[in-house]
Amino acid sequence: MIIRIILILACSISGYAIAYYTSESNSSLILESIGGFIIGFLLALLVIKIEKDIRKLSIKVIIGGVAGMIVGLVIALILGFGLNFVSKIRDNQQTVPWIYLLITGIFGYLGLVLGSKKVEEFNFHGADSKIGPDYRILDTSVIIEGRIADICDSGFIEGNLIVPRFVLNELQLVADSSDSMKRMRGRRGLDVLNHMQKSSSINIEIVEQDFPKIKGVDGKLVALAKQLGAKLLTNDYNLNKVAELQGIRVLNINELANAMKPVVLPGEQMTVKIIREGKELGQGVAYLDDGTMIIVDNAQKMLNMNVKVTVTSVLQTTAGRMIFSELKEAADKRN
Repeated sequence: MIIRIILILACSISGYAIAYYTSESNSSLILESIGGFIIGFLLALLVIKIEKDIRKLSIKVIIGGVAGMIVGLVIALILGFGLNFVSKIRDNQQTVPWIYLLITGIFGYLGLVLGSKKVEEFNFHGADSKIGPDYRILDTSVIIEGRIADICDSGFIEGNLIVPRFVLNELQLVADSSDSMKRMRGRRGLDVLNHMQKSSSINIEIVEQDFPKIKGVDGKLVALAKQLGAKLLTNDYNLNKVAELQGIRVLNINELANAMKPVVLPGEQMTVKIIREGKELGQGVAYLDDGTMIIVDNAQKMLNMNVKVTVTSVLQTTAGRMIFSELKEAADKRN
């Protein structure tokens, strides 16, 4: 903030001084000086606005834009030399500066835009580029859910994470939703992303590349992952399957969570609290600390009671792991 105030003061005072010392009329000296001060002030605000916009871009996009603009200006310079030579022969040099200004503006603009748009393709698809598999693309659902931030804080994920611009746009759309629940989820996603950006173990990159012909964020994510050769980080079951069918490596947070749950074998005993009734007659339902559901036979009448149970079987589903058990007394009697 202090640096911006210094910039505004420097530009304003410089504008005032330039207008004051270049004024040729004493009668309009004050007006011209004030005008110079205002122009300097507005110029400082414009610079601050540009600086804020540039900070949202990744360093690759900035480098690509600068490199492209330099190439465009070099081409404009070469054409300018040729134009100057032709104008000397025809003795028509009055229009040369204006034509040269037009060429410079056109090629500088084309170089800036093309360089910033195509830099991602250059980086990931160069002949010697092998960095694609080290990059992981985040989808909207995994950002909103929030567990990815805890995983990154634990140090199990390091390196570069990619957040496409179209994912950010969808996240912003959810955060601005009229539905209070969606709005809360969207804002949570933005908070999670902001927290991850401050982490020292990972680097968040915003990729500007888009696929206008593809409708839907999931389709764009698959196309981007395929183009960059990157992995896809998600907890969306349908996106997981679609990506795998197209040969994309998927890192599913739900699968990681299931893999981290403790292994329970038939015959093991544990003490659980019956929380509610089960779907089948006589069943009670309990949960482990990690959220794993335990179905207990003949425990329907033991709500809110701690009971000892014996595991009979374990079922692994796409939604998670389910443990089937019976009361320890019943198991002891049967044996």
